[in-house]
Amino acid sequence: MTDKKPTTTNTSTRRPGGGERRPRPAGGKTFGDRVKDIDQKILDIRRVTRVVAGGRRMSFAVSMIIGDKTGVVGVGTGKGGDTALAIAKALKNAKKNAVKIKKTEKGSIPKDVRAKYCSSEIMMFPNKGKGLVAGAAVRDILVIAGVRDVSSKVLSGSKNKLNTARAVIKALQSISTKHSFNTPKPVAEVEKVVSEE
Repeated sequence: MTDKKPTTTNTSTRRPGGGERRPRPAGGKTFGDRVKDIDQKILDIRRVTRVVAGGRRMSFAVSMIIGDKTGVVGVGTGKGGDTALAIAKALKNAKKNAVKIKKTEKGSIPKDVRAKYCSSEIMMFPNKGKGLVAGAAVRDILVIAGVRDVSSKVLSGSKNKLNTARAVIKALQSISTKHSFNTPKPVAEVEKVVSEE
């Protein structure tokens, strides 16, 4: 008669590559919390096909606008195997390229601006209380930036939303400054601060 050995279950949380998983510090911000105060709008989603030796590989390209309706706005692009990954990359790229617009007391732009990006050319100017008179991607950017009383005109025949959006950002750079979002501290630094307290 053989004695059965008791089976033990491994309760430690180990990652596949080795090493134990660190617990999330209390009060730490998740990715969702970091982007709560930012408005997002997807300009365009395209399915891109690349022909390789084994056949075709499909990926998604996303163009996105972000802003906080107080003058901060950014445009970014991202590409990934699925839409969620592409959107996350576009959001990161837009945050990296964000600018802070210098607005007047009434929320308009201080002077006429004009720019060309690739084949897209746009012009914007303050209109003294007539509201936001703009279309296409120009309106989306100005709304998400919180700009009012501005008229705009797309001078080219281009229908490319991304190029128009890039032209708007290029035009606004003459009346804006670079903006950087506050990045959260790494987990190691948070744990160090908690242990010192």
